[in-house]
Amino acid sequence: MTSSGGLAVRLRSAVGAREGEGAVLLWSTAYYFLVLCAYYVIRPIRDEIGAASGAENLAWLFTGTLAGMLLVHPLYTALVSRLTRRRFVSWAYRFFVLNLVAFYFVFRAADPAEAVWAGRVFFIWTSVFNLFVVSVFWSLITDVFRPGQGKRLFGVVAVGGTLGAMLGATITTLLIDVMGPMNLMLVSALIIELAVRASQVLDRHEGAMRAAALDEGEAAAATSTRDASKEVIGGGVMDGIRHVFSSPYLFGIALLILFYTISSTFLYFQQADIVARVFKDNPAERTRVFGMMDIAVNGLTLVGQLFLTGRVMKWLGVGVALAFLPVLTLIGFSVLGAAPVLAVLVVFQVARRAGNFAIQRPAREALFTVVPRTDKYKAKNFTDTFVYRFGDQVGAWSYTAMAVFGLGASGLAFTMVPFSALWVILTVGLGRRYMKLERGERTASPSPAVATRAAGG
Repeated sequence: MTSSGGLAVRLRSAVGAREGEGAVLLWSTAYYFLVLCAYYVIRPIRDEIGAASGAENLAWLFTGTLAGMLLVHPLYTALVSRLTRRRFVSWAYRFFVLNLVAFYFVFRAADPAEAVWAGRVFFIWTSVFNLFVVSVFWSLITDVFRPGQGKRLFGVVAVGGTLGAMLGATITTLLIDVMGPMNLMLVSALIIELAVRASQVLDRHEGAMRAAALDEGEAAAATSTRDASKEVIGGGVMDGIRHVFSSPYLFGIALLILFYTISSTFLYFQQADIVARVFKDNPAERTRVFGMMDIAVNGLTLVGQLFLTGRVMKWLGVGVALAFLPVLTLIGFSVLGAAPVLAVLVVFQVARRAGNFAIQRPAREALFTVVPRTDKYKAKNFTDTFVYRFGDQVGAWSYTAMAVFGLGASGLAFTMVPFSALWVILTVGLGRRYMKLERGERTASPSPAVATRAAGG
């Protein structure tokens, strides 16, 4: 064996990959790296527009984002129903590339008054773009990876996203004064095109994953000779929405996202209140604290993705991985309710964000490895985009309403304790259902498409 061959074996062993899985893992990680890098290049531009719009307009911008999600979802599912996987993934991403180029020319031509409205549209568009391109990525990954492979390798794939986010933010930080925000839009567009190329290479290696699945007893998947990338999924434009509301399993995943987003919004609002109270008129100090939190989150996330995610999901199961974040949230809000101070907030927020990126998100994506292809692209996209932003709205308005009725920081934190307990119960049920589906026990079909597939053998 050559030294390079021995190195490849050691690298595969270090990340939990098996023979035949290396190329797919590499391209999946590169693909996610490019997707999040592209987003984080333009994210600071969006955030600056949001800050310039004023807090009184942010709620309306978020409502516009929710409406945008509902408009874009049927357009995407129409592509899914009519085109092969390779084509609709490419078309979806290149649609956003064209949008970025269009924004570049609009901002260059707009006068100051027009630029304000163009900026608000860009804020909404970026908020749609973020969730949408990530959802499409994970749809493709859950289609290519078998359930056992997902449990072992999704943590490694997520490392690519973390590194991409760090690089994207660094690019904008270093080049904003040199290139300006409009030219950075073109940089983001170029990176998205590179992501399209990575997704196409990934498509061509899917057969290797089916062959490697033999080692995990997934013989049916491994011996299939079909090329999924050249198949049209078909079905109706509204299938994803219908399946979410008719399937207990898919509806449970939608609730999982709602619990996460509502609790995240509560904590975000509490962060704003506590930080504003502590630092008052010192924006530089606020920025420094937020920057230190981001550094800590990125460091913990990388360590978790490399050394914990795959091991937790493989040894303890997806259900335990799903329950980690709600248990942490329950404990964190309990402590924050008892002591609503900055130190508790910082530790809780850092641990929670890192726990989401390192453990909860890969485990949540693994839930979709056991559903039919149509649900991986249609139902998943609906839950990842519209349901996610709907949770933001529920969290924001409910927090505001409770504050109006006189609940202070402590009382607001305690309201999340029973909420988090319900979230824990939900993850236990989803984990058990996932295990049954993974073993092929589909007597209670999670969607109409499952019943059709089971009937056909």
